[in-house]
Amino acid sequence: MSRDLSRVLRPRSIAVIGGRAICSYVMQNCARIGFAGPVWHVHPTRGEFASIAELPEAPDVGFVGVNRRASIDIVAELRDRGAGGAVAYASGFSEAMAESPDGADFQARLLDAAGDMVLVGPNCYGYLNYLDGAGLWPDQQGGIRVDRGVAIITQSSNIAINLSMQKRGLPLAYLVTAGNQAQTGLAEIGVELLKDPRVTALGLHIEGIGEIGAFETLGQVSRGLGKPVVAIKTGVSDQARAATVSHTASLAGSAAGARAFLARLGIAQVTSLEELLETLKLLHVCGPLRSNRIASMSCSGGEAGLMADAALSHRVTFPALDNVQISALRNVLGDHVALANPLDYNTYIWGDADAMAQAFSALMSGDLAIGAVVADFPRADRCSSADWEPVIAAAAATGKSSGKPMAIIASLPENMPEKTAKRLIDLGIAPLNGIRDALGALDAAAWLGEIRSGSRPVLRPGTPQRVVTLTEAQGKAALAGFGLDVPRAQRVRGSATLAAAAERLGYPLALKGEGIEHKTEAGAVAINLKDASQVIEYAAKMKQESFLLEEMITGGIVELLVGVVRDPAHGYVLTLAAGGTGVEILQDSTNLLLPTTSDEISKALNDLRLAPLLAGYRGACPVSIDKISAAVLAVQNYVAAHAGRIEEVEINPLICTATRAVAADVLIRIGEADD
Repeated sequence: MSRDLSRVLRPRSIAVIGGRAICSYVMQNCARIGFAGPVWHVHPTRGEFASIAELPEAPDVGFVGVNRRASIDIVAELRDRGAGGAVAYASGFSEAMAESPDGADFQARLLDAAGDMVLVGPNCYGYLNYLDGAGLWPDQQGGIRVDRGVAIITQSSNIAINLSMQKRGLPLAYLVTAGNQAQTGLAEIGVELLKDPRVTALGLHIEGIGEIGAFETLGQVSRGLGKPVVAIKTGVSDQARAATVSHTASLAGSAAGARAFLARLGIAQVTSLEELLETLKLLHVCGPLRSNRIASMSCSGGEAGLMADAALSHRVTFPALDNVQISALRNVLGDHVALANPLDYNTYIWGDADAMAQAFSALMSGDLAIGAVVADFPRADRCSSADWEPVIAAAAATGKSSGKPMAIIASLPENMPEKTAKRLIDLGIAPLNGIRDALGALDAAAWLGEIRSGSRPVLRPGTPQRVVTLTEAQGKAALAGFGLDVPRAQRVRGSATLAAAAERLGYPLALKGEGIEHKTEAGAVAINLKDASQVIEYAAKMKQESFLLEEMITGGIVELLVGVVRDPAHGYVLTLAAGGTGVEILQDSTNLLLPTTSDEISKALNDLRLAPLLAGYRGACPVSIDKISAAVLAVQNYVAAHAGRIEEVEINPLICTATRAVAADVLIRIGEADD
């Protein structure tokens, strides 16, 4: 259901309902940020108005700062009065089931009370709208009024408080807490904030994805408006690891599913709050970058080394200098400076704004997305920053002359004063705090700048019932029906007819005991059997009643794992990994969401550490990528045909040769659809 959040997030009138202790903060924050409309305090004995019914008009939003029981009645009163919505501060609803078994019942009653009216929370601090001065916030906060800036949504009120106290110069347009998202989810709020023309980018702190469709809409709106979204996802659920019989389950899981899901939507991901803030700051000033090619400039070889080393942990590059750059730099710096990227331009031009601008501009003449000047500013209480003015002037001049964005990076976060950061933003220079976080921000901004096609809807996972594990032969037959290449094989009951079956298939052969999930570990696999006597010998050692006798695949170059696991929160997660018996030791894997395409599969394979082996390492024969893609798409088609029933599918190994990609072992867990 689509709800109008504009009255709630950009109100013209506010009602604050509750006692003085909590409500006074809300009223003070509205006054401090500069809210122009009326803020009415409602309380039976201590308020400006004794009840919601006495208000001069229906408020656009009500901050409900009372206990959970009273919140239900007040939300109903706001709905009946025609309010735009309510922010529910109280806890003790579904988020507190462990402590309050009746929390779900209270939440159901709260939702019923809200009806069609917008409800934010419960168990949330509300929001701070620094554009319009609406501070529905029952605590201290450190932000100030702005004309434009970034929006941040978090599920944690305490993290939101901390973010409001940042001193990095990041202009906050909105800071919103979503609470337990009983009705209005994080993605739905995000869509409304992106629609505000004063918002330049959106940051998300996500604990749980929630409704898949709402996030898909968020991704569509972000692309349509050209406003980037960056997220930090915390928490690793055990839900997607429930299928412990396979290697896929241990390689995928909720964290991998979340990464693949957000990537599918075009949402960049970072790993810390610091990186989130730096990325948002970079996006606010420069927007997404057109590539990951960066120039670094500093007056210290030590700083140049730090930049180069930090880049190894991120998908950014410092391209080598071309002849044009070298010639121009020589004209400015002479013959005594080693020319490279990152560049140590030496201290002898320090303080000469024109010389630095010429050096920076010479470096930026190459094919680069952004220039980064490393400069740590002195502490204002003991030192003067006058000598740093030429650096700022040179960076600003270079940005104008090159037409490319510029950033100034302080190697230590505390060495980028907030006042300086704000001034740099006004000059169109991105002020970044800390080398590693800055490079993480550059990485994310470059990823966001990549050209992507529109996002396809995620294949919904459903909740299969009465899940069973197919035998290997059944699994191979099922996938072969969708085009998967499987070995010629025969199932044999008992050992009496094994020799005759082996002769019919031809040697070499593989023999497997049936009914065992981890066959290799149990000693139930024998390979490269070359005559009937070996087949009989190994069958006796396995002590099984049923066997699978198969063609032995020769000419294998690489073994891969191809697996799909149902992730309840994100869809069906496809895992591509180095396969065979060492899959969990190697931990060389990548993840996509279904449905996917041949191009995406090829790119994912290229991201694996074993990619050089696939391409033909040191002159060796390459594998057929087309055949691997066909095998993966066969698995995808099988899963799509049984969507809502599949728990997981795993091929391990997929033996890849120059001309084939053959499923040597298959595991399928499938149930009945939940109607």
